[in-house]
Amino acid sequence: MKLYDLELSGNCYKVRLFAALANIELEIVPVDFLAGEHKGAAMLALNPFGEIPILVHGEVVLRDAQAILVYLARLHDLESWLPSEPQQMAEVQQWLATAANEIQHGPNAARLVDKFGYELDKPTTLVTSARILGLLNDHLTEHDWLALGHPTIADCAVMPYVAIAPEGGIALDDYPNVLAWIDRIKQLPGFIGMPGQV
Repeated sequence: MKLYDLELSGNCYKVRLFAALANIELEIVPVDFLAGEHKGAAMLALNPFGEIPILVHGEVVLRDAQAILVYLARLHDLESWLPSEPQQMAEVQQWLATAANEIQHGPNAARLVDKFGYELDKPTTLVTSARILGLLNDHLTEHDWLALGHPTIADCAVMPYVAIAPEGGIALDDYPNVLAWIDRIKQLPGFIGMPGQV
């Protein structure tokens, strides 16, 4: 099973993190993002969107970090990470959608501006970040984990770009429950970090 990967990508890190926590073996294939390898013919044949991560498992080729997390959890029948019971699965899925929406357009987008020079509307990224971080902090006032009272792929999906939010000029000091949650994730057996993480 191959993961086409970029070390500095929070989306790629989501998959590496979950694989490490769940003891899933992946062959990591580094992609030379700066040289534009992700837009080359070989990579576009795997993912016409020209994005990473990409998971290749036999004949299965998947793009999008959240989809890959779902695939790995169900492939390995990891009920605690992604239950098959409808309500519980939906509770996890809510947070996967948050990762792909508010987190992507908030902390991730702010980091893209500051760290990589993307031409995005930085003030909008900051407003989006403040809203989602406030909601996260409130949720984590009464919950140790995002869903179901224990670690799930929801935590793996949401945490990466939150934990590297300072690279986008977003301080986390006003969100103590978020910081405590990040620390809980770091204490999980098998945890691996990524550059820039708080």
